[in-house]
Amino acid sequence: MVVMTIENAPPKLRGRLRRWFVELHAGVYVGKVSPRIRDLLWNEATTKFDHGKVSQAWSDKSEQGFSFRIHGDKSRQVVDFDGMYLVLLRIGPEV
Repeated sequence: MVVMTIENAPPKLRGRLRRWFVELHAGVYVGKVSPRIRDLLWNEATTKFDHGKVSQAWSDKSEQGFSFRIHGDKSRQVVDFDGMYLVLLRIGPEV
């Protein structure tokens, strides 16, 4: 299963994601696609618009049972903490 969220996305991208996923809530897409399609949709979402935010999580055989990635949100950073991936939340003014 793949979960993808987008913020400030153009209608064209939202329509493209609706071809592959069910939109559970505005900007929240869920579905089951191959790793190839997952990566193609990620590439399209992260290269087609500059000012938006995108996150993607999918089932994986990792220790956590899933993997994820984030793009466009400067307040969050994915960090590897001894083999577990966590999100570091930066509080305060952006640098």
